[in-house]
Amino acid sequence: MLPSLSRSVFLFTAASAFQPTSLLTHHTAATSRAGSRNNISSHLKMTNGPFPELCVFDLDACFWDQEMYTLSKIPDTSNIVQGDLNGRGEGVAGVMSGRSRISLHKGSLLALQSHHEGKYPNMKVCFASSADTPLAEQIGRAALKLLEVVPGTTVWDVVVGRDWNGEDVNQIGRQPPLSANKSATHFPILRELTRVRYDRMLFFDDCQWGDHCGQVERACKESETGHGPTTVRTPFGLGIDEWAEGLDKYAERFQALDGADNYDIKK
Repeated sequence: MLPSLSRSVFLFTAASAFQPTSLLTHHTAATSRAGSRNNISSHLKMTNGPFPELCVFDLDACFWDQEMYTLSKIPDTSNIVQGDLNGRGEGVAGVMSGRSRISLHKGSLLALQSHHEGKYPNMKVCFASSADTPLAEQIGRAALKLLEVVPGTTVWDVVVGRDWNGEDVNQIGRQPPLSANKSATHFPILRELTRVRYDRMLFFDDCQWGDHCGQVERACKESETGHGPTTVRTPFGLGIDEWAEGLDKYAERFQALDGADNYDIKK
């Protein structure tokens, strides 16, 4: 005779064993999606701004999970991989370059989805990547035009089409006038093109091939405040925690610079 508790567990397990596999799989997937959405909400519910005027993402190993210099094929529409877009529906969640799949990191997808939904007033987005070769740059740009933020809307649609009215302000590559040093070329060019102050920028970079974050902070400063972009290192890619950290870090620095008064009028 089984004890009452053990017998209950046995009965539950036995009953579950006879449920159709499709029902169990559907339940597990639904539970996972709900848990993911709740986890994301708990990370960001305390982030109320102020928000950066310009959010700058490095691409390789930061915004997405591949290094473009290791790839050899420019992806097109025949190379897309459909998948769940963070609970927003099915869309292009990956693109294949040869045998390698390019996908956005979780924090990158969340950041652009929230941006697309208007959760960060007055913020715009662009990219600063020191892609090694012209081919790497071409692969990166092609991927941006294929990967989707929500079904039917690509990263390129949001960043270039909406934020910049079709103007490509992204600084991708290291061919002249760009270089391997983002603080010397990418960011000064972005400052000129976007007319956004350095101290109103938020920058994410994996920094695995050099301390781009430190270089940009030291070299790209506004004379009035002595501050440059707020930076966050993402050695394991841009996760949800790193995205929340960046928003919080920027808001704290903004307030420290007296954002409510004289800092607010320094454009």
